[in-house]
Amino acid sequence: MSTTRQPGESSAMRAPLFFAIMAVLILFEGFTSGWNSALGILNMGLLSAVMALGVNMQWGYAGLFNAGAMGFLALGGLAPVLISMPPTPGAFKAGGFGIMLAFFIAIVAVLAAIWIWRNVTGRLRGLAVTAVLIAGFFAYRWAFDPAVEAIEAINPSAQGNLGGLGLPTLISWPVGAILAAGAAWLVGKTALGLRSDYLAIATLGIAEILVAVLKNEQWLDRGVLNVNGIPRPWPVPYEIDLQNSAEFVAKAQSWGMDPQLASTITVKLAFLLLFVVVLCALIWLTQKALKSPWGRMMRAIRDNEISAAAMGKNVTRRHLQIFVLGSAVIGLAGAMMISLDGQMTPTSYNPLRYTFLILVMVIVGGSGNNWGSILGGVLIWYVWVKAGDWGPDIMAALASPFPDGGVKEHLIQSAPHMRMLVMGVILLGVLRFSPRGLLPEK
Repeated sequence: MSTTRQPGESSAMRAPLFFAIMAVLILFEGFTSGWNSALGILNMGLLSAVMALGVNMQWGYAGLFNAGAMGFLALGGLAPVLISMPPTPGAFKAGGFGIMLAFFIAIVAVLAAIWIWRNVTGRLRGLAVTAVLIAGFFAYRWAFDPAVEAIEAINPSAQGNLGGLGLPTLISWPVGAILAAGAAWLVGKTALGLRSDYLAIATLGIAEILVAVLKNEQWLDRGVLNVNGIPRPWPVPYEIDLQNSAEFVAKAQSWGMDPQLASTITVKLAFLLLFVVVLCALIWLTQKALKSPWGRMMRAIRDNEISAAAMGKNVTRRHLQIFVLGSAVIGLAGAMMISLDGQMTPTSYNPLRYTFLILVMVIVGGSGNNWGSILGGVLIWYVWVKAGDWGPDIMAALASPFPDGGVKEHLIQSAPHMRMLVMGVILLGVLRFSPRGLLPEK
């Protein structure tokens, strides 16, 4: 009997093999460092996989290089603050109407400027548009500044912002996707006409602007003072409630576990269940979309825009469509991450972690392959965390042959940069030996 391997057999085994390796790594982490650490890595890895799915829709489906994923992630993270947190007593009465009036003035001024530009001709058009925008700006500040001061004066040590609507946290997750999608539509209408390199620069700049707004608008999200105590989604319990439950304590002790550790693991398992449900829904939807005529059209546009346009496809419209959809998925991940953390910290958003590391996940996993994005998200996050843990030990071992002095001290002080070194080595290795990623697009 012949044992010749069929052409597609090795490629069909790649995905199960790599996911099995990933499962072994998580189990190894659980047995060596504890299940608390393993579940923490897995939960954040699944969130990274959701982010990678959103970026993969833009880059893998349509070839759009979005270097501003961080901004849409931050906007999604704003949703639990606006939806789930309780309202600040007296804040809306003190300045809410003033802020609404200021935004109304701004919208009217912009619409008036657009109307003048479209309907007025001659030399007066530019002057008229400038005059309307300047007048609108001063009117906006006239209504906005007193309202903000009134809101920020309310219990500034703990609140100083409008607060939220007090609704269930699960509702904030789709709202986060909607916020990111709305911002992506505005960005896409202006930036998607640029070439890929200019689009990357534009989206990176816009992401920095969005994060800067979240850092400085204290009336909205307390800015750098952070919002703490964001409610958890149902059915995730609180550790203190579990520890105060006699039934839970008795059950944990019957299993030979410390009740405090058992409560932490239970909470992380509950989050894990929610994240798996969301990820399964996303992978089902994205796979359906990828295999549909719409998905084939998007890949045709990615591979040759000129030919697709010649066949009657509206390339710009389709680019805007996939840009909005991908950003919505990133915004969903942002809302889920804030729910996991329980706090909104605008200063924690940085391009290295929330843009370029996500791109590495997509490239390593396999651009254009949804399963590759999931594998890349979990695997790269695992390596990112463990490189930070093992970096000092590895660097100390490498520096041990050197005598005490400048070289040895420099090597030891460079240990925190091991993460970047490891990511670079992995990326170069994958691009050299598997340019299409660990799970290539079919």
